[in-house]
Formats: sequence, structure tokens, C-alpha cells
Amino acid sequence: MFFVSFVAIVFVFSVAPGAQAPRAPNPAPSGLETLPVQGNVSMIAGAGGNVVVQVGAQGLVVVDSGTAARSDDLLAAIRKLSNRPIRYVINTHMHPDHTGGNDRLAAAGQPNSGRGVSQVGVGTAPRAEIIAHDLVLQRMSAPGGSETPAPVGLHPTATYSLPVKEFFTNGEGIQMVHASNAHTDGDSLVFFRRSDVIAAGDVYSTVSYPVIDAAHGGSITGVIAGLNELLALAIPGEKTEGGTMIVPGHGRISDEADLVEYRDMVTIIRDRVQDMVNKKMTLDQVKARKPTMEYDGEYGRAAGWSADQFVEAVYKGLKPTGAAR
Repeated sequence: MFFVSFVAIVFVFSVAPGAQAPRAPNPAPSGLETLPVQGNVSMIAGAGGNVVVQVGAQGLVVVDSGTAARSDDLLAAIRKLSNRPIRYVINTHMHPDHTGGNDRLAAAGQPNSGRGVSQVGVGTAPRAEIIAHDLVLQRMSAPGGSETPAPVGLHPTATYSLPVKEFFTNGEGIQMVHASNAHTDGDSLVFFRRSDVIAAGDVYSTVSYPVIDAAHGGSITGVIAGLNELLALAIPGEKTEGGTMIVPGHGRISDEADLVEYRDMVTIIRDRVQDMVNKKMTLDQVKARKPTMEYDGEYGRAAGWSADQFVEAVYKGLKPTGAAR
């Protein structure tokens, strides 16, 4: 397994000129913890979902913004990394533990030059650009059923609908790769190419089974495709340790070997459930067979997402394929 302490050592020697090197892991009084990843990139944990920050001379790029309740604490943690303006806030998907701080971060610390964007319904003061897949904006601004639209200040101000969006800032290319119908239908994987860090959002977690939000377009098929897309982007280091670092939506910093284990676990469970679906077993019968049993100690204890909920989401997302074995 890849140890965070090693990542910290690499970061000190690889930080680009003009960027401020984060300090060692720092649990703040707020309960947030800042960890260097590598290159110009750090992770802040404890604000909701994991938050990724790229620091550079052109300003900050922040991936996800935590919950609204922790937004002031998150901004204080970001300011310990750098006082430069926040230029871009990228959302990996629509959920409020990843988008709740959008308004606070977008409005924070813009320069007097007026660079940035103004937002209809929010004001004319310059704000950071909020970037996400187009389906995130659709879900937040015009949700279905009885859901209430998110406040305008949380909405993305720039979206993309092609498979990949690319831009360049702080000396490195940034790619946003759409992971279709994975955790939701609007997931993005955010790849900092020079730093060799990927923010995976909730397509990947080290503390739970994949959360499949079927009501917002999520599916087990899309989750596995998203995990395989992550593996296609990641390159292992020497003896499969290190290399590309992956920041999950929740949990610890990982490398490719960690991701392979997780992808294989999800695929094994999907295949077990698929076999039972082919045999026309009911959901209760599938649950009774406990297809996740040997993995429950590691992934089955997450608050709000049990092994049974995961199995049910997998079961409902599969159709019979061919003859039962």
C-alpha cells in the first residue's frame, strides 16, 4: 500500500516555482486536515467530501467545495495553502457535500482588477468560475420530482457536454473527463497532468462500497466503467507503488494498486449478483446469499450506505444476460 508520509516527502522536492509548498499534515482546530499529495496539489479532508487544491502563481483551482456548513472552515484551510485568488471551482458532481461551499469559495478573495465572472441572480462582483458537466447544472437548477433547486450561487457558471474538457493553468494541463452514469450522470474525473493527480469524486471511495445514486442517473455499469477510466489515466510507480495519485471522494489518498483492488472488488460483486439475476433469484434471495460478505469489514460500515443498499442498487441495475450457469 502507498503511505501518505512518502507522498509528503515527494511533494517538498517537486513543488513548482512560484507555488507555496503545503506544510506537513495539519489537523486544524476546525477538524479539517490538509495533506500534500504531489506536485502543486493538496487535499483537504473533513469539510464533507474530499477537497483538492492546486496552488500556483495564477491563482487556485479547487475541486469540490464541501458542505455549506463547513465553507468558512474550508476557506480558512485553503488560505493556509495560499492567499492567491481562487480562479476556478470544479465540481465532480451535484451532491451538496461536494457543492455546498461553491458560493462562499467563488466569492472569496477576487482581485480588484475585476477578473473573473459575474453571475445572474447573485451580483456583478467578480467571482471564481464554477465548472462542471452540463448535467450537474441541469440537476441543480431544474431537479425532477419534489426536489428543490439549489440556490443560484451554487450553480456552475461554465459547463461542458463533450467527453473531455481541457484547460491550462499554473503550468499544467487539467482534464475533466466525464464518467457517464457512474455515481450520478454528471460525474467528472479531474486530472492534473503535470502533478499527476486525479480527483475522482464519488466514483471512487476507500471507505464504502460505490454509492449508486440511481435517481440521478447512477448505475453499477457506469461505476465500473468510471473505475476503468481512472485506471486508464493512472500510471503506477516503481514496483507498482506511487506514480499517479488518486484522491477519492471520501477516504485516503490512493495509488493505482489501491484502485485496482477496489475495481476488482466491485467487479466481483457485480458478477456474483449478475449470476443470481440470470438465475431469476429475487432481491431478498440475493441479499440472503451475502455476495459482499468478505468485503463488508472494510466497506460495509459507511454511514447511510450499507452493504444491503449497495447490493440492492446493483441488483436493480442489472438485467438477465444469456442462460443461467
